[in-house]
Amino acid sequence: MEKLIYYIISHPRNKWIVTGIVILSMIGAVMMIPTKLVLAKMLPGKSANTFTIYVDTATDASINATKKVSACIVDYLKHEREITDMEVYLGQGAPLDYAGLVKGSAFKALKNQAEIAINLTDKHGRDEPSYMMVHRMRPEIQKACGSLSPHTTIKFIEMPSGPPTLATIVIELYGKDDTVLRQTAQRVASVLGETEGLVDIDIMQDDLYTKFDLVPDKEKIIRSGLSVDQVNQIIYLAFKGMPVAVKNTRNQQDQIPIFVRLNDDTRIIAFGSKDSLTNKLSSLKLMNKMGMMVPLNEIITISPVTSSPTIFRKNLKNMVTITAECDMVSQVYPLLDARDKMIEQLSLDYNITKVPGITTYMFDLNLVDKKSNTPMLLRWDGEMKVSLDTFRDLGGAFIAALVLMFLLIVVYYKSFVLSGIVLIGSFLSIIGVIVGHWVTDKIQLYFTDTHFFLTATSLIGFISLMGISARSSLLLIDFSRSLIADHCMEKKQAIAIATATRAKPILLTAVAIILGSLLLATDPIFGGLGIALIFGSIAATLVSLFFIPVLMDNADAMMPDSGTRKLCEEEKNSWCILGDNIRALFPHKIEEDDTE
Repeated sequence: MEKLIYYIISHPRNKWIVTGIVILSMIGAVMMIPTKLVLAKMLPGKSANTFTIYVDTATDASINATKKVSACIVDYLKHEREITDMEVYLGQGAPLDYAGLVKGSAFKALKNQAEIAINLTDKHGRDEPSYMMVHRMRPEIQKACGSLSPHTTIKFIEMPSGPPTLATIVIELYGKDDTVLRQTAQRVASVLGETEGLVDIDIMQDDLYTKFDLVPDKEKIIRSGLSVDQVNQIIYLAFKGMPVAVKNTRNQQDQIPIFVRLNDDTRIIAFGSKDSLTNKLSSLKLMNKMGMMVPLNEIITISPVTSSPTIFRKNLKNMVTITAECDMVSQVYPLLDARDKMIEQLSLDYNITKVPGITTYMFDLNLVDKKSNTPMLLRWDGEMKVSLDTFRDLGGAFIAALVLMFLLIVVYYKSFVLSGIVLIGSFLSIIGVIVGHWVTDKIQLYFTDTHFFLTATSLIGFISLMGISARSSLLLIDFSRSLIADHCMEKKQAIAIATATRAKPILLTAVAIILGSLLLATDPIFGGLGIALIFGSIAATLVSLFFIPVLMDNADAMMPDSGTRKLCEEEKNSWCILGDNIRALFPHKIEEDDTE
């Protein structure tokens, strides 16, 4: 090892070769991220023992329509061997879980909503993880059951592996004009639907539909010998139902109300039109004071009106939320593709400008409708925003660690050059981190057909490696300076001896980190941390043993001060004089090679 290092630093050509290899490796590793050889994601998906299916039919859909879609889904799931049991919750949300807490499951109480909770066999006893099962079943179920009722959305909700958000991709569209806001939301949702990798597109907004107001004609009611209260009660009794009497029983302390209404077949309007409602009302008759039967359609006016959708507001601004989920891909790349498509397609009808910002709002867009000059704000939220905030904070922590390390080493060595050498050695461990994720991704794709992502835990591992890498560089610098100052050794030789001597503890430290990180590498969430520590340690060790000596040899700060150098020269001259005297006294006893 000593001869190899001395050979490298003794020839400028060898030093340029090592430097070139390191620079090319660094550029190649960093370019793996924009070229998508290594994919970045907040946290990877994890296999669970349960998932939930959310069913949302049209806003004016009946409970029977929702039940029909839910039954279709259940019939399909019955053929899955890994499903142990299912529970269908019609008109309400399932019992709260980690995902339902932020997705509003507890507030569901409408007839067009349903949730299906699905329990699977233990994840350690089946070959197919839950996210792969969802990936396989989603298109088949949506194709078979999504068309049974108009405006139906079927969403597969998996247990989130990281911080819970409303959805992976969330777009908040702010504006004052509700009509323009609704039209723009539809166009944004269509762009998301065309983007590869995005599924479960949903607009969190009520559908517009026609409803009929039954307005009693007071003048006709009075002339018919009836009262307005009679008309209201018969309508409510027929379609909604109401208690009309009570029943006493020995088994109950309270009176039992008798609830009366028309049966389902009679009260449901077949075609949902004004004519069918008129025919239904004509079959309902009231007896007036003179004993004559008066049909309700003679004394009631039917007025078709457009429904009043729920208004959603945030920060005192009207908004519409569009959500989407990522199907086995990172949320970064579909978001960038969808944003480019939005700018391209919406620019015909809107004036689009980008919102200035560095991290949090860098993807947001300002929209102005060209026809009505209505301004709108398209803001990205969801897991993407959490990812940006997390990577921003980790980047800030990384920069802070670099600055603190640099200042501490400057105080210790009183040299900016040596401090820079230590930081370069620490930073270059990113080569191993990125290359390690690329290697692991190829291996995992071969066996499981799923990607291995560069995650937030990977960056945590990279930051953790900085201290280990700095320690190796500090060992070499301290030992080399000690050999030069205390033993009057030539710089190149001192660097070679120091590297060879400290190679064993550096390697043992790397082996300990690698063995300790093997268990982490198999974890679905902290696998990125384990891979970063394993391959980053390998890269940091190679950099410390081969590239740091090259930088040390080119640093004048490695040499001791003038006073120490003068004492070293005097001591060296005294030893040379002593050697000459010994050779003169014993000319036949001392070999030529033993003079030193």
